[in-house]
Amino acid sequence: MTILGNELLRGALVRLAGPRAEDAELMARWSEDAEYMRLEDSDWVRPHPGDEFARPGVPGPNAVEFRIRTLDDDRLIGFLALHSIEWNNQTGQISVGIGDRTYWNKGCGTDAMRLGLRYAFLELNLQRLTLDVISYNVRAVHVYERLGFRHEGALRRAVLRDGQRFDMLLMGILREEWEESCRPRVGDAIVHE
Repeated sequence: MTILGNELLRGALVRLAGPRAEDAELMARWSEDAEYMRLEDSDWVRPHPGDEFARPGVPGPNAVEFRIRTLDDDRLIGFLALHSIEWNNQTGQISVGIGDRTYWNKGCGTDAMRLGLRYAFLELNLQRLTLDVISYNVRAVHVYERLGFRHEGALRRAVLRDGQRFDMLLMGILREEWEESCRPRVGDAIVHE
């Protein structure tokens, strides 16, 4: 068994950190970005006041919230949450968002999701994670598929945007699927530290 130590919350590009009071203003600004909000959630877009984000701390016994920070300069760029955890069933849901547009399409969301999966399966001992994603968020769907999530269903035409209806896709991953996706494959480079 490998003990990860500090590597549990640290990836190649980002790390998962706890919420800080000073994060609130920046996160409130992200809520004013309609494109980000429409990719992030099916709820109606509205700016959120900073005090909604100013209460860092434990979100309750069935959730864990992280802030995504860059390794090079500790910049806050997003969030990751493990929530709706059912301890008796070892299941939960995962959500991620990169609010800082300068970090879109740079691998930071993928890196954060890898960390979130590792944390959920190794630290929380969960056996299954699910997420939902709006079908027009093709970039996110692709990332989730690459990470090993499988399509489990759809809430057909559940999201209305600009007069068009879109499906809400339901995706899930089991611990053994995640473990399989983490195994080195023939031809993979082996890194010795």
